[in-house]
Amino acid sequence: MPSSPNISFVLHDVARLLRKRFEQRSRASGLTRAQWQALAYLSLHEGIHQNKLADLIEIMPITLARLLDKMEARGFIERRPNPADRRAWLLYLTPEAHPLLEIMRSNGQKTRGEAFAGLSADAQLHLLQTLSLIKSNLLEACTQPAVDRERMHG
Repeated sequence: MPSSPNISFVLHDVARLLRKRFEQRSRASGLTRAQWQALAYLSLHEGIHQNKLADLIEIMPITLARLLDKMEARGFIERRPNPADRRAWLLYLTPEAHPLLEIMRSNGQKTRGEAFAGLSADAQLHLLQTLSLIKSNLLEACTQPAVDRERMHG
């Protein structure tokens, strides 16, 4: 039987190509992919603490701080003092960021449209449900220690 592509590699390539195509569409804005990602998460979690946002995006807090400095200088985000902790800052979008979110949503829709060309709405829904189940399985698995059962019992 001929070897088939490994699903993990295909999923990785699809994710990489989705990001690449989105970046091609979004280049004119002058924002980096990391800045787009920060805007996207911030739009869902306004008022979040900087370190919590770093956890969500899965980047180091110092890296996020530099990214946010640039975005603040361009007028897209603002840091406000945290009433519960004077050393901490809470993050908010400025009105200037909202048109960027619209561009981002539009570019995302166009990119998905290209990616899912030829797939029916049912096929797209089934794919989303399947990937969501895989994600859920992996999130659960990641809460457990990784043990090589073959070696233990073999």
